[in-house]
Amino acid sequence: MAERELSTLDIEELRALFLFESLDEEKLTWIAKSGYAERYTADEMIYREGDPGTCFFVLLDGTVSMTRQVRDGGAVQVARTSQRGTFGGEVRALFAGADNPVYINSLRAVTDTRMFMLPSAEFSAKIHEWFPMGMHLVSAVFTTMRTSNTLVAERERLVALGSLTAGLTHELNNPAAAVVRATDALSDRLSHMRGKLAALSAGKLRGEQLQALVGIQDEAVARMKSVPKRSPLEVNDAEDEMADWLDDHRIMNSGQLASVLVAGGLDLEWADEVAGAVGEGNLPSAMAWLGYTVETETLLGEISDASNRISGLLGSARQYSQMDRAPQQRVDVHDLLDATVTMLGHKLGDGVNVVRNYDRSLPQLEVFAAELNQVWTNLIDNAVDAMGGKGTITITTKREDGSALIEIADTGSGIPADIQSRVFDPFFSTKEVGRGTGLGLDISYRIVVKKHKGDIRVQSQPGDTRFLIRLPIVRPVSVEPEVSVLADNPAAASA
Repeated sequence: MAERELSTLDIEELRALFLFESLDEEKLTWIAKSGYAERYTADEMIYREGDPGTCFFVLLDGTVSMTRQVRDGGAVQVARTSQRGTFGGEVRALFAGADNPVYINSLRAVTDTRMFMLPSAEFSAKIHEWFPMGMHLVSAVFTTMRTSNTLVAERERLVALGSLTAGLTHELNNPAAAVVRATDALSDRLSHMRGKLAALSAGKLRGEQLQALVGIQDEAVARMKSVPKRSPLEVNDAEDEMADWLDDHRIMNSGQLASVLVAGGLDLEWADEVAGAVGEGNLPSAMAWLGYTVETETLLGEISDASNRISGLLGSARQYSQMDRAPQQRVDVHDLLDATVTMLGHKLGDGVNVVRNYDRSLPQLEVFAAELNQVWTNLIDNAVDAMGGKGTITITTKREDGSALIEIADTGSGIPADIQSRVFDPFFSTKEVGRGTGLGLDISYRIVVKKHKGDIRVQSQPGDTRFLIRLPIVRPVSVEPEVSVLADNPAAASA
C-alpha cells in the first residue's frame, strides 16, 4: 500500500473552520504545527469502533458516515455529513487519561475525503491548559454520569442480593424447622421404646422369642426402604384391615398404630408373624415397641431428608455466589442455571413451573460464573414478574454455530414490538415506577456482550417471550473495560 500524502494547514484555513474560529493566533499556530491533513478514498474506513483512540479528526472536504454497533450484532448510521469542521474521536481527545482508550464509533469516508488530524494525547493536554474551567465542567459531567451509573448499578446488585438472601433464609427455615420438630418427636419415641422394652423384659418373653422379635424388627426397618406407592384409597383400606386385626388381638390405640405400621409398608402377614413369634400375652407390648421402631426410622428419615435439603441449598448458594472460586473459570453452564433456579425458589413459588431442556453434551465454558448467574437471575426474575407469578419458564441449552445457546422463555404477556429494541438500554424499564431501576437488562447485556464477547437478543409475542444468550465455546474470554454512560451513548457522538 502506498504511503499517504500528508500535508499541513495554515492558520487561515484552520480559522475558517467553525471549531477553531474563535481561537487566537498562538493557539491556531500550535494546532497547525501539531496536526496534519490526510486524504481517504471513497468507502475507506478512517477509524473503527473499539480501535485505540489515537487521533482527533476534523472534516476538511468530502462526505463521511459515522456508525455504531448495536445489540443485534449489526451497525446503525448515527450521522452522515459533508459539513466542514465536523469532528470525531472527541471523547478520546478530551479524556486522554480516562479508562476508555478506544473510539466509541466508526468513521468511514463516503466520498474522497480530506481529514485534519491531531494526536489525542497532545491535543488533550493543550485543551486542558487553554480552557481549564471548561474542561473542569466537562470532566465533572463525565465523571458524575459515570459514577452515578456505577452507584445505581451497585444498588441494583445489592437489592437483588437482599432478595436472594431473604429467599434463601425462607428456604432454609422450612427444613431447619423440620429437623427441630423431628428431633423433639424422636426423643419422645425413644423414651416410649425404652418403656416398652422394659415391659417386654418383665414379661414371659423367652430368649428365642426375643431373638425372633429383634429379627422381625430388622425386617420392618428393611421394608421401610422400599415401601410401594399406593393410592389414598388403597392406603385407607390397608389401615382399616390392620386396625381390625389389632382390635381382634385386643391391642389399644389400634387406629393410630395401624396408620404407623401401614406407612412403614407392613401388612397382615407380617402382623401374624409377630403374633406367632411372641405369643398373645406379649403381643400388645411387642406391637407397640415395633410401632415405635417404625416411627423412629421415619423420623430419622425426615431428619436426613431435611439435612440434605439444607446441604443442597447451601451448595447452591455457594455455586451461585462463586465464593472462594476464581472469577474466571471453566464451568458447566447447567450447574449455574440450576443454582440460580434454586436460589429463586421462593419467588417461583407453586405458581411457576420450570422446564429444563438441557443439552448435556455442551462442553464446559470459560466464563465469569458469578456474573453469568446475575444474568440468569435478571432474566428469570423478569419472567416471573411478566407472568404475574403463574406460568411456565422453559430453559433450553444447545450448541449453535460454534456457540452455546441458552434460551430462557416465559409464557407472560410479552414485550410490545415498538419497545423491544430498547429493553437493553440503561434506565429503560417496562415495570411500574419504583419496581425497577431499568439496569437489570443493561447489566446483563454488558456481562454477555462486553465481557464474554457473546450475544443477547429478545424475541417476544404475547404468551411467548424468549431471551437468547450465545456464549463462545472455544474462544477465551477477555476482560473489557467498563464503558461509561456518556461514552456508550450514541448521542455523545458529535458528527
